[in-house]
Amino acid sequence: MVNHRFLPEQVDGLSGMSLPRFIIGMIFALVIVVAWSYLEGASLGTTLFRVITCAIVIQLGYFLLVFVMVARNTPTSADKIRDAERKLSSTEAADGEKFSARRSLH
Repeated sequence: MVNHRFLPEQVDGLSGMSLPRFIIGMIFALVIVVAWSYLEGASLGTTLFRVITCAIVIQLGYFLLVFVMVARNTPTSADKIRDAERKLSSTEAADGEKFSARRSLH
């Protein structure tokens, strides 16, 4: 099952940041680099170096964009519920809480 919460579809109102659209754009950019290298008369090694460099720069940019979008995303209600459940199952005592024989530690 895919957790759609982590897919970069529409976070913070940024629509159009889907993975298929990114891949198509990346392929288009790499085709442009290959065409530019061919028209310039670059060797196969130079063309390959340019394509690999371009692909790395695009991937880093995409990773950083998704990272920023996820970091800026506010916690969902499920995250808040999970945090509350963790606090309930914690063995730490709350402020002012008194321990008694009836307290359960599980």
